[in-house]
Amino acid sequence: MDETDTQENISEPIPVRSRSFAVPGAIVVAGIIIAGAILYTGGFGFAARGPAAPPAAGNQANAAAVINAAALPDDDPSLGDPNAPVTIVEFSDFQCPYCARFFANTLGLLKDKYVKTGKVRLVYRDFPLSSIHAEATGAAEAAACANEQGKFWEYHDKIFQNQQALGAANYKQWAKAIGLDAVVFNQCVDVRKYADEVQKDFDDGRTAGVSGTPTFFINGKMVVGALPIEEFESAIEEALAAK
Repeated sequence: MDETDTQENISEPIPVRSRSFAVPGAIVVAGIIIAGAILYTGGFGFAARGPAAPPAAGNQANAAAVINAAALPDDDPSLGDPNAPVTIVEFSDFQCPYCARFFANTLGLLKDKYVKTGKVRLVYRDFPLSSIHAEATGAAEAAACANEQGKFWEYHDKIFQNQQALGAANYKQWAKAIGLDAVVFNQCVDVRKYADEVQKDFDDGRTAGVSGTPTFFINGKMVVGALPIEEFESAIEEALAAK
């Protein structure tokens, strides 16, 4: 994995038009299949750093609603003062290695400097890349069940700390470990109570122009990738100065 990469993008399937290929064509197709297999297993990421282009003009009105703090659903988990001058909306995938990198290297610093001081509100929204991450949706739904009992962030941390062990049995064990009501949590997970909410987050992300994880909107400005704290500081200070 190239350490300069910062974001994992949606993988689109490659259509196969015919079963009959000339030899050169077969070689090309074989190369595509191998590359696709590498992508599927997470062997390569996609470089994506800093501010990104805004959504297409036709989507800008809908995108504004998606990333406007006042328009966010009340049940989206958040940290910090709801009236903070800067809101960061994060679209993340619990199985994404770059999201785990942001969690490990940047999130704590961001919380200490900006969230705990009342300058930033951080809102978490789901963007599971299910085409390449088989457990991303299940983990997101489990975290929503933890949020129902007021412990989203504890569960969020537990998932990222154990990202290599994602699975239904562990979701239930982790719920017990952080003190959730196991009966309520297990039923919530088993019936997929929050499947529609996770899907809505994903759909809203696509509307706002999100194509990979992690993606952030800092007072509406799109910033993509597991960037170092310095780049978040620059974007946040710019947003604070604009107030």
